[in-house]
Amino acid sequence: MVVLGIDPGIAITGWGIVEKKGHQQWKTIAYGAVRTKVGVPFPDRLSLIFNGIRTVIDRYSPEVVAVEQLFFAKNKKNIILVSHARGAILLAAAESGIPISEYTALQVKRALVGYGRAEKIQMQKMVKAFLKLKEIPKPDDVADALAVAICHVNSAKINSLG
Repeated sequence: MVVLGIDPGIAITGWGIVEKKGHQQWKTIAYGAVRTKVGVPFPDRLSLIFNGIRTVIDRYSPEVVAVEQLFFAKNKKNIILVSHARGAILLAAAESGIPISEYTALQVKRALVGYGRAEKIQMQKMVKAFLKLKEIPKPDDVADALAVAICHVNSAKINSLG
């Protein structure tokens, strides 16, 4: 199973593609970030995110896209901006005809660490361990995106049992 995990953001949208073969065989295919700059008109930033994710999808042909859902934040303006970014991401995946799954941060943490209130560093260390990486991917948004992809694989496995 090849999964594109995405951590939405307006300035940085992290993405990571993983493949799971067999029982413990994880393969990191690629990861990176779509970055937009402050000062660029907002519609243009959304276009950059949409096109960046479409390019990743076209290049790597994932079987599924897993996107982190938003949680209620204190900064209402930020949540609205990130919601727009999520819309661009979901549209890019939908237009590609790829199934989309969404996971809360709590679900992602539970799938990787076994505890929904895990600290960010615990998540990052688990991503590094699962994927046998030499270091924790940077920026944090990329590690988060890889965590979302791992969460999907683990969730899909559990869902297939029930």
